[in-house]
Amino acid sequence: MKTEWRIFLVIAGFLLGATILYGTWTHGASGGVEWVGTIALLLSFLLCSMCGGFFWFVSRRIDLRPEDRADAEIADGAGEVGFFSPGSYWPFGLALAAAIAALGMVFWQYWLIGAGLLAVVFSACGLLFEYYTGTRRTAEH
Repeated sequence: MKTEWRIFLVIAGFLLGATILYGTWTHGASGGVEWVGTIALLLSFLLCSMCGGFFWFVSRRIDLRPEDRADAEIADGAGEVGFFSPGSYWPFGLALAAAIAALGMVFWQYWLIGAGLLAVVFSACGLLFEYYTGTRRTAEH
């Protein structure tokens, strides 16, 4: 976690500098601050600071991971990472549903936004419950 919080806080520092530079530059060029870009950069700085602060907070409370130790071996990181479905079509459906909802937002068509969001919910449920289908077997069967 040590690497993660450093990356986020370096990016946050850059964004803070970019916010100050952008605000002063637009004020000098046009006589007034361009608020949309300045606020967007400021919010990006705050978001990166929040993520970096969270990773810093967590890194103080957990043991060092193999990624954080200089003397770690490759075998120290071995073990189960998780289960990832190799042949699932649900991510494609989820991306298609999100694209339909985004297309509805682009053209501001309420029916298309609703259909896209409904499809997002159904495809997210399909992705989540992909391996929980069928009847539950117990020892008595």
